[in-house]
Amino acid sequence: MKEQLRKIKEDAFAALNNAASAKEIDDIKVKILGKKGEITAILKQMGKLSAEERPAMGKIANEVRADIENKIEEAKAKVKEKELAVRLAVEEIDITMPGNKNPLGHKHPLSIVIEEIEDIFMGMGYEIAEGPEVELDYYNFQALNIPENHPAKDEQDTFYVKGGKKKGDILLRTQTSPVQVRVMEKGKLPIRIVCPGKVYRADEVDATHSPIFHQLEGLVVDENITMGDLKGALAVFAKELFGEDTKVRFRPHHFPFTEPSAEMDVTCFACGGKGCRVCKGEGYIELLGCGMVHPKVLKMSGIDPDKYSGFAFGMGLERVAMQRYGITDLRYLYENDVKFLKQF
Repeated sequence: MKEQLRKIKEDAFAALNNAASAKEIDDIKVKILGKKGEITAILKQMGKLSAEERPAMGKIANEVRADIENKIEEAKAKVKEKELAVRLAVEEIDITMPGNKNPLGHKHPLSIVIEEIEDIFMGMGYEIAEGPEVELDYYNFQALNIPENHPAKDEQDTFYVKGGKKKGDILLRTQTSPVQVRVMEKGKLPIRIVCPGKVYRADEVDATHSPIFHQLEGLVVDENITMGDLKGALAVFAKELFGEDTKVRFRPHHFPFTEPSAEMDVTCFACGGKGCRVCKGEGYIELLGCGMVHPKVLKMSGIDPDKYSGFAFGMGLERVAMQRYGITDLRYLYENDVKFLKQF
């Protein structure tokens, strides 16, 4: 048996010295050290030896196995060196050849608008706040003064998610207003934030609607905040975004979470307020909704409405981008048409 082990080692070393590839080395390893290999076959015969002979023979077998394993690693290293030398000789690099130009993309018009608006408000002392897109019904509706069976809830065709505490408890947010509630609940006052992000409504896809779109909402809560603060902040924002000659006007409206509420229009980007086809002769285009935060909303978020007041506003970012760049169909923003995107 000792002679057999010596012969296996000699044959293995000879085969490994002549191996020309990693596959040949692996084949040799399996043949000698595998479960059905030559070493294993020898070890199965150990039972025929006497109790005195087994330890000595086991030691020799382990030494032979270790020597062969070391030789295998050595052979692999030599093969790698040879393969590298061949590659270096064959794969020559011509440094005079011109490089391949990788086409570079650029910012999407929506991204441009979002970043510009964020910069404007950060320059006015606001912070950026974010929240979950999968939201609880409480934050999306109830905490915004929209209780169960409220008519305003029917106006927002919503994607509900199964698995809540009760049916319809979890949903894809229909607005970014829940972020405002979550910030107010933290109780860190004063608050000056804008909340950009995706929102979801079960709308049919057409030139002005999409089931996925973007909103940016703002919130200010502090002592002695008035409607005048709201109008002044939004007037500055409109001039920064659309130009110094931009004028704004406010029309009374109704939102459950603000009182009083208004919609803000800006002078038409196409005609400068003179009246044209784009603004349907009015000279103004609707931009956003706004108002003073409803005392009930403040109270539900743990803020004393007798001491603090605030204003909020929200706008659809696709609408802003379309007005800014004269885009007539919202679907262009999502079709990934390179010819269209290159214009921006």
